[in-house]
Amino acid sequence: MGKRLSKKLYKRELKNLQASLVEMQAWVQATGARIVVLFEGRDAAGKGSTISRVSQYLNPRVARVVALPTPTEREKTQWYFQRYVAHLPAAGEIVLMDRSWYNRAGVEHVMGYCTNDEYHRFLHQVPIFERLLVEEGILVLKYWFSVSDVEQENRFKSRNDDPMRRWKLSPNDVLSITKWEDYSRAKDTLFVHSDIPEARWFEVDNEDKRRGRINMIAHLLSQVPYHRIEKEPIDIPPRPASGGYERPPREPDTLVPDHAEELEAAAHAEKK
Repeated sequence: MGKRLSKKLYKRELKNLQASLVEMQAWVQATGARIVVLFEGRDAAGKGSTISRVSQYLNPRVARVVALPTPTEREKTQWYFQRYVAHLPAAGEIVLMDRSWYNRAGVEHVMGYCTNDEYHRFLHQVPIFERLLVEEGILVLKYWFSVSDVEQENRFKSRNDDPMRRWKLSPNDVLSITKWEDYSRAKDTLFVHSDIPEARWFEVDNEDKRRGRINMIAHLLSQVPYHRIEKEPIDIPPRPASGGYERPPREPDTLVPDHAEELEAAAHAEKK
């Protein structure tokens, strides 16, 4: 990868791409298309921040972000893919999966949270499962976010030093530093078994987050055969004349205090 993408160029292109995502969303709604996008990769690889940029201007009723928690005791007794099936898109929907069924081939396998039989059964079933989704008419897009060991460690340290982002750092995340090669082998193996013609893996070099986000979103748009949907203009009617309505008095204790006014007063005092 070359030098870091400039912030100015990044913001300008991100805005253009997000406008195209809104157009794609309109096409999905109009045609009843079904799209599921998987975001996978190492811890701190930038999956979540990319999802935020993809979904920022989309209608949450159309584009849903799915980030499943640890399975319950009941879910552990189900067919492995069962809880993911419930979140697949219906007609006119886009589902963005922040991690997906590939947890089994990644963290569960590396950390010993599943048995070898469960792991190998997953590797056998996942291409079959995804072919079924594609045969059903669902567009499956799979993105793997890559980052170097040095950059990952820097991001971990940055999170640890930032109270606003410390929640993103878990004990499992830190352990991934000591299991770098194990995760690398796990990724290589899952690619061998699941990089199928019907649902290819696309790798995102996310060493530079700005560059990675732009590249991923542009590629996503290139994979969806959408076109601009012309919508009927909406006429906003004129407000009718008052019919004599009088607003009842508001209770002072239920009115949200004007914190913004306090900020303005404090800022004005500082300038003096």
